[in-house]
Amino acid sequence: MAKSVNKVILLGNVGKDPEIRSTAGGTMVANFTLATSDRQKDAQGNWQDRTEWHNLVAFTRTAEIIRDYVKKGSKLYVEGKIQTRSWDDKESGQKKYRTEIIVNDLSLLSGRDEGSSGGYSSRAASSSSSTASFDQRPPATQDTYAQSAEISDDDIPF
Repeated sequence: MAKSVNKVILLGNVGKDPEIRSTAGGTMVANFTLATSDRQKDAQGNWQDRTEWHNLVAFTRTAEIIRDYVKKGSKLYVEGKIQTRSWDDKESGQKKYRTEIIVNDLSLLSGRDEGSSGGYSSRAASSSSSTASFDQRPPATQDTYAQSAEISDDDIPF
């Protein structure tokens, strides 16, 4: 069988506050939408913005991070995979479909003043487990960088 790839990379803004729930087995699930935009010229030569809405789903630790740090308007970088679910509608009996992005990697890009704690990154090993790191140190000042960049003769290897 030939190799195949199912990878999605998105950079956009959260459309509304995420919905958080738990499965019967206790797994936390976050559902939210992400808007991406594209700019194209129309037939008259005018630039038109086109917004695409994506349905995203995150599980376990990544869902907890989304619950704690993501809200409407947050800017996110997301890596994941496309998955389409189907089910029979209870009212009409028709088959329904929903295409979603399963989040594997998430980086919060909004600053603190934008309602999110920027700089957070989470990488999920799979949809059932993930690891995360969060740098809680205050932002370094220019003086801190200057002190750490000082080089003495002992630092030169020759």
